[in-house]
Amino acid sequence: MIELPDQYNACQTFVDANAERTPDKVAVRCEGQSYTYAQVADMVGRMGNTLRELGVRMEDRVLLLLLDGPEFVASFWGAVRIGAVPIPVNTNMKPQDYEYFLNDSRAVAAIVSEPLLAQLEPVKGHLRFLKHTIVTGKQLDGLLASASPTCELAPTSKDDVCFWLYSSGTTGFPKGAVHLQHDPIYTTDTYAKEVLHIGPEDRILSVAKLFFAYGLGNALTFPFRFGATSILHPGRPDPASIFEVIEREKPTVFCGVPTSFAAMLAGDEEHHHDLSSVRIATSAGEALPAAIYQRWKERFGHEILDGIGSTEVLHIFISNRAGQVRPGSSGQIVPGYEAKLLDDDGNPAPEDEPGNLWVKGDSTCAYYWNKHQQTKDTISGHWIRTGDKYLRDADGFFTMQGRSDDMLKVGGIWVSPVEVESALIAHEAVLECAVVGDRDKDDLVKPRAYVVLKPGASATAQDLQAFVKDRIAPYKYPRWIDFVDELPKTATGKIQRYKLRSS
Repeated sequence: MIELPDQYNACQTFVDANAERTPDKVAVRCEGQSYTYAQVADMVGRMGNTLRELGVRMEDRVLLLLLDGPEFVASFWGAVRIGAVPIPVNTNMKPQDYEYFLNDSRAVAAIVSEPLLAQLEPVKGHLRFLKHTIVTGKQLDGLLASASPTCELAPTSKDDVCFWLYSSGTTGFPKGAVHLQHDPIYTTDTYAKEVLHIGPEDRILSVAKLFFAYGLGNALTFPFRFGATSILHPGRPDPASIFEVIEREKPTVFCGVPTSFAAMLAGDEEHHHDLSSVRIATSAGEALPAAIYQRWKERFGHEILDGIGSTEVLHIFISNRAGQVRPGSSGQIVPGYEAKLLDDDGNPAPEDEPGNLWVKGDSTCAYYWNKHQQTKDTISGHWIRTGDKYLRDADGFFTMQGRSDDMLKVGGIWVSPVEVESALIAHEAVLECAVVGDRDKDDLVKPRAYVVLKPGASATAQDLQAFVKDRIAPYKYPRWIDFVDELPKTATGKIQRYKLRSS
């Protein structure tokens, strides 16, 4: 592992080193445009000075509501450069979610993609700490044009706060996972180096967007650590768009999630696409079914390295290896990390019996912002409880058995059943409901709702699905709705979800 000086700013590794070593190398490709490492460094410096001129200081939070593109790159590293704390957030959320993110983080500035600005309008009167909103396009371009590209590095330490990422975790309530300046280089020098063998000749495309921990590593810190090229796509990652980007940009590393692999296989049935540039693919977010792995390898000829990571640990800590893939398994521990399986009493789980997965590694977040009890419940010294149940065999391969709680992972994103239930129950026809995970034809987890209607009321499944999509992020809507007369409950009235899962 790399030794860092006590005074350290991540921009030294991920921006300055490349600008000095390979200034003319293409760092970013986005919508047909190229940006060299020298140009990226210029944008980062201008963004840092722009934020300073607005009064943003060290440790101030800056919310990034940005589509993938050079503006995200400049905003993220520009904030880090001056010691401010960028907080990338999901671009698919609702206004009330952004109100929570902004007020919980106390962000003093927000940098927003122009198409997403409307999401802040309904809540702008409730943002208690926000002082500046910078919108991409003419406003941001003008600010950057008038700023100096020479921006002094903030005198941060390797253990200073670098950025936050919001994680739903086990409660479904967003928690700010606080990551430090040394965290990203730990992930690049473990997983990216030892498992993916990223080098300057690589071109990396990630289906997961930059606001995800998985996407942030894939498409920003990994290529910028090793002088490779990041291919960014600001649009929706539908199969047709992703195939078009792959065939145009020729990535060598393709980072997907199980849902995207399944959708791309379905979209390739009529028109066979050329993925010959890809030397290897990665998957994370949820367990990759063995059938999807086999179909992908047979069709496109390269392996998918399935693994498990988390927002809290920043990237993948258990992964399959090239030439050693075990379909249906998450693989083996990544060098630099440790893992243990404990039973519900905290004792080591016997081999080949399910246990609660705990992980140790220096990319783990320092704590959850303003969530003291949840920090203590999740992080214990050097170890963090992942909330996943796993089996480990004699060869050291880990196989996921499910969640230790009721949370669902849909398309690689955590979904709280309680949130979906709350949206459903707001419908005038719904008396009560329960949401559990079920598997679709591709063996991927999606929400299924069991709904009890009010006496005399009527509603169709389509009515309720549309209603939920209007109230919460659309990807959370229940794919199936079963109307039932009653829900299974305990004597105290608690819904027994496990009975619904087994029905």
